[in-house]
Amino acid sequence: MTKHLLFYASWMILVATSCRSNKSFLERSNPDKSLQEAIKKLEKSPGNDEASTAIPILYKDILNNHLANINAARIGAAKNISQWDHIIDEYEDLQKAYNRIINSSAAFKLVTPQNFSAELFEAKDSASWYYYNAGTSLLNTKNRSELKKAYNYFEKANKLSPGFKDAKEKMKEAFNNATVIVVINPVRDNSFFNRSGWGSSYYNYSNEYFQQKLIRDLSNTSYSNNYPAKFYGDWEIRRDQLIPDWEVNLNLKKLHVPYPNTNYRNLNISRYVEVGRDSLNQPIFKTVYATLNITYRNFIAKATMEVAINDVATGNRIRYRTINEQYEWYEEMGTYTGDSRALTQNDWAIVNKNKFTDPNKESILDQLYRKIYPAVLGEIRTAAYW
Repeated sequence: MTKHLLFYASWMILVATSCRSNKSFLERSNPDKSLQEAIKKLEKSPGNDEASTAIPILYKDILNNHLANINAARIGAAKNISQWDHIIDEYEDLQKAYNRIINSSAAFKLVTPQNFSAELFEAKDSASWYYYNAGTSLLNTKNRSELKKAYNYFEKANKLSPGFKDAKEKMKEAFNNATVIVVINPVRDNSFFNRSGWGSSYYNYSNEYFQQKLIRDLSNTSYSNNYPAKFYGDWEIRRDQLIPDWEVNLNLKKLHVPYPNTNYRNLNISRYVEVGRDSLNQPIFKTVYATLNITYRNFIAKATMEVAINDVATGNRIRYRTINEQYEWYEEMGTYTGDSRALTQNDWAIVNKNKFTDPNKESILDQLYRKIYPAVLGEIRTAAYW
């Protein structure tokens, strides 16, 4: 049944493909593509009547369609600057048709195409002016999203006309005007976990892992060039008397590190081992048995951290996320009874272990923070990224 279905599906694809290829050049929906295919056909089969007939008609349609689209886009360009992109695209399609025809001696005998290179250049130059002026009008705003538009407009102007005026310098100006000073505050611990005996090292470790590490990573030049933001710790803000635009608050809402549970289990094992040789020196095998008496300790530590990025002046929230992670620790040791030959290498590792090594507080925090940190870093980068 499956073979029949596969055959039927393949047959239907073949029929559909055949139907499309059997359509005449004038019946296809995309005249630009049809023109390219008709010229290719004529080059492979000189004198092909279908292609020879279609090429002049297709080119006339392409000319009329794109010029009509250009006229419509020019009307809308006064209100919508992005219409210039459509105008340029239309001229590029016209120029593509021109280039294809003049580079084909067979097609050039049938059509005298119109060169739109001058019009394309003028459209790009005009568009550059529009984008440049639009960017200039937004350059002095304090709105970060508007400055991003300005940056993109200057970038567009320079892309359409490389070296256009001082567009590159204006891009830098927009970037600098949009740059926010971000203070990353120390981790606030609002969890209910009793950390008696942890002392100040816990607090210092948390801030080293988050506040200081975040500042280092976010200030890394390979990333900092991609977003207009500068990151500081609260102590740097006070020291340098800076006024922050944003603040990042990290709230350790939950940290649960239970005492390890001690449990026991027995594991019956067997192996098929060689126990000797017979008179013909062939190996003799036998199944041997043993029981592993395993004592194991384990716990699951959990942490919840809230990341809140706020606008200092307005108090508006820019971004917020709650991050939940957990770390599971497990360790086992044991003894055995029975035939030692039944034990594998892993079994011997359990038997040879003589004491448990419960993880210390730093290693537990490290495992939890190692999972939480990338999410925190990602939230800040997403908020700051352009």
